[in-house]
Amino acid sequence: MAKHFIEEWQLNLRGARLYSGRIDGDFGAATLAASQKLLPERVPAPVTTPVDAPTMKPVTMRRVILHWTAGADGVNEHEADSYHRLYGRDGTVYFGEHPIEANAGKKLVPGRYAAHTLNCNSGSIGVSLDAMAGAQERPFVAGGYPITARQLDAMARDVAGLCRTYGIAVTRQTVLTHAEVQPTLGIAQRQKWDITWLPGMTAPGDPVVVGDQLRAMIAAHL
Repeated sequence: MAKHFIEEWQLNLRGARLYSGRIDGDFGAATLAASQKLLPERVPAPVTTPVDAPTMKPVTMRRVILHWTAGADGVNEHEADSYHRLYGRDGTVYFGEHPIEANAGKKLVPGRYAAHTLNCNSGSIGVSLDAMAGAQERPFVAGGYPITARQLDAMARDVAGLCRTYGIAVTRQTVLTHAEVQPTLGIAQRQKWDITWLPGMTAPGDPVVVGDQLRAMIAAHL
C-alpha cells in the first residue's frame, strides 16, 4: 500500500487524538488499533435519499463490497454487467450497466442487477478495481496489470461518496472486500482472494487486515 496514503491516515488519527506514534507510512499494530477505535463511529448521514422510482419508497443499501476484475486495462461488457462502479488503473471511474437501486431487493427490472457476490447481492453495492489480469495467489504473481495507487485513491473517494449517499457506516460488516465476505458475514464464496494484495506488499495478506487498510483510506475521505 502506498506510504503516503497511510501517512495521511496516521495524521488524521493523530488529529483525532487516537494515535501518538510516528508518521512513518507503516500500517502496523498501533495504527491498526487506532483505526479500529475510529472506523465503527464513522456513520455518515445520507446526503440524498434514493428511491425506487416505481414505488417511490426509499432504497435501502446495507453494504459496499470491494472487488478486482482480474482483467486487463479497459472495462469489458461482462465487467460492466457485474459491478456498479469500476476504477481504471489510471484513476478513471466507470459506471456499470445496472443502477445501484436494482440491488436493493425490490428490483427495478426483475433479474436485472449487478450479480457481483455469491448469495450476497441484495442490499449490496458492488465496486471493482479493473486490474490483476494474470495474477495468481500462490506462489504470488501480480500479473501484468497490478493495482495502482491512483486506482486505489479513486476507489476510496468514490466509495466514501457512496457511503454518504446511502448512509452506510464504514465497518467490517458494511464495507468489506470479497475475500472478507465468507469470514466476516459467514456467506460461503468460491475461494475469492480479492482484495488481499495492495501495492507495496510482497504477497497477499490476511483479508481482514488488508480490508482494514482499505476502510482506513475510505474513512479518510468522509
